[in-house]
Amino acid sequence: MVIYTASKGAVTQMTRSMALEWGQDGIRVNAVCPAMTRTRMAGDLMENPAIEEAFYQRAAIKRFGEPEDVADVVAFLASDDARFVTGVNLPVDGGVSASNGQPNFPALS
Repeated sequence: MVIYTASKGAVTQMTRSMALEWGQDGIRVNAVCPAMTRTRMAGDLMENPAIEEAFYQRAAIKRFGEPEDVADVVAFLASDDARFVTGVNLPVDGGVSASNGQPNFPALS
């Protein structure tokens, strides 16, 4: 878990640093930070009722994300509508980050 969370912290800082460095050249750098999203990688986890309950306890919007939720945010950030947005680590998490962080999933056995 330490390696996973360290890599997330690295992406956050890299996004900020690259935005500062490359912004003067008109290059925008942002990161999209999705929570539990219905993908092959998360498929088995999403079928676990304990995981679902833990997620729903912390999410303002009581559902898992869909790939389209993330794609729509990426499309916005790539568009001219986001021309003044850079250095952002944007949660796409149904409000999980509005609570105290990611769900405390029970140990899987």
